[in-house]
Amino acid sequence: MLNESLPLVRKYWRYMAVSIISFVIGNIIMQMFKRIQRIYTGNDLNGDTGSGEVKEDHYDCDVDHVPYKDYVKFPTSDMIARSRDFYKTINLRRSVRKFSPEPVPKEIIENIIKAAGTSPSGAHTQPWTFAVVSNPRLKMEIREIVETEEEINYKKRMGIKWVNDLKKLKTNWIKEYLTTAPYLILVFQQMHSFTSDGDKRVHYYKEISVNMAAGILITAIQYAGLATVTTTPMNCGPAIRNLLGRPAYEKLILLFPVGYPAADATVPALSRKPLSDIMIDFS
Repeated sequence: MLNESLPLVRKYWRYMAVSIISFVIGNIIMQMFKRIQRIYTGNDLNGDTGSGEVKEDHYDCDVDHVPYKDYVKFPTSDMIARSRDFYKTINLRRSVRKFSPEPVPKEIIENIIKAAGTSPSGAHTQPWTFAVVSNPRLKMEIREIVETEEEINYKKRMGIKWVNDLKKLKTNWIKEYLTTAPYLILVFQQMHSFTSDGDKRVHYYKEISVNMAAGILITAIQYAGLATVTTTPMNCGPAIRNLLGRPAYEKLILLFPVGYPAADATVPALSRKPLSDIMIDFS
């Protein structure tokens, strides 16, 4: 029987090969579409799809809607002045990499975190945790984790072009500011959370939500009169998460040293794009 089928295999092997390859490619494309769908529905949980029935009352379906009485409408001239003054304040923001060890009142940090917590989020799931570290021993351990990984990043992972693009900023894997700054604020993204009953709660648009909260955090730091630098602790997340005892469903996204700039702090002489380069007006 096998010998009889060999001539057919030899004759049609090209068609069979094309069929198999098409099936494999089709399956890969289908998996990609499913992955994209999970991302946009909030069910992409890095392998944890939140199995189990979700109860309606876990999503606060019966939340009362009340009149929005907190809005204050200012005269147009005041609105223009306020927007101009706010821009002037935020335009002074720079990435500072040298900090003063001068203490910062804890209340300022708490108010900054509360401001970040006002950020909008998908279905109001508020998928963020802000870990505030001021303990010198913990700051040193975080610095050791970051510097170990950053040295590997600069020497092996980032590539020559990336490293060359950073030369104008004079950065390297030594992060002295992680121990000098009075506070470190670590932004964790909650992949999901749990209800009081122990049921899993899906977080929608969690990455976008956390990014918006981080933007408000940076703005609040600047508005309060403090300085920071945005750091992305590449490949450091699991080690730092374990160090701080955070759960496995939290993912470290950003790390901000916060404090006063050192008296001898310097920043690159860079300029921002003008409005004409970042705004397209369709009026």
